[in-house]
Amino acid sequence: MADKKKKKKEIDARFNKFGTVSFTATTQVNDFVDKLEAGEICGTICKTCGTKFFPPRAHCYKCLDKAEMEWFEVGGTGKLVAFGGLMYAPVGFGDDLPYSIALLDYGDYKVFGRIADDLAFEELKVGMEMKTIANTLSNGQINYVFTPA
Repeated sequence: MADKKKKKKEIDARFNKFGTVSFTATTQVNDFVDKLEAGEICGTICKTCGTKFFPPRAHCYKCLDKAEMEWFEVGGTGKLVAFGGLMYAPVGFGDDLPYSIALLDYGDYKVFGRIADDLAFEELKVGMEMKTIANTLSNGQINYVFTPA
């Protein structure tokens, strides 16, 4: 009788560890969390058309090919394109206020995220060189932040 029972599929909930507040526990790019824990910032690239994605995606919207995506490392430096200071926050982020968000241009892809807490808003300048690094939060969650290069 026990052989006939369906085995319950184990849920891969690694993505639950990402961000200040995780709004989803599972994605098709759960390996992103493992890479962050190893100190690697990675996006995905479509094997068919070469489009790069960050945050990583499991499927390419550009060519609609179902080919597997490959990982690439977000390395080197990007240029600060835009930034802003937040005085209000979505649910779960209120304890972080105030904080800054930004967009870095790495050439053939862009990365959106938060500025590291130890960098003052007044120090930010459009065009400055920055890098993206893995970050462990005080509550044990992981994310990535921007710091000066």
